[in-house]
Amino acid sequence: MDTKIIDIKNIIEAIQSNRVRISDHADEETEADQLTFDEIYFSVFHDEIIEDYPEDKPYPSCLIFGKTFRGDPVHSVWAYNEQNGWAVIITVYRPDAKLWINWRERRV
Repeated sequence: MDTKIIDIKNIIEAIQSNRVRISDHADEETEADQLTFDEIYFSVFHDEIIEDYPEDKPYPSCLIFGKTFRGDPVHSVWAYNEQNGWAVIITVYRPDAKLWINWRERRV
């Protein structure tokens, strides 16, 4: 079983190099939650991976917690293709305090 954990530095490098694909779902959720991609990228640059999904296909993915320019919490799910260095933003959302502890741990 090949389980890879994504290094956030790879996603940051992909963003900085303009090697990002945006899923239709992420595009729709960004609009629905009134976020911009600049805010999402900013949140990735300044925070952390809180969950890894190494078995996701076609590429491993992860959940990143970050904050917008105004300090609002945001979660984004990213996949990373190690072969070509591209990152894919799968979804993004404003986390619900009823479902998260400190925006980093799921409530049971």
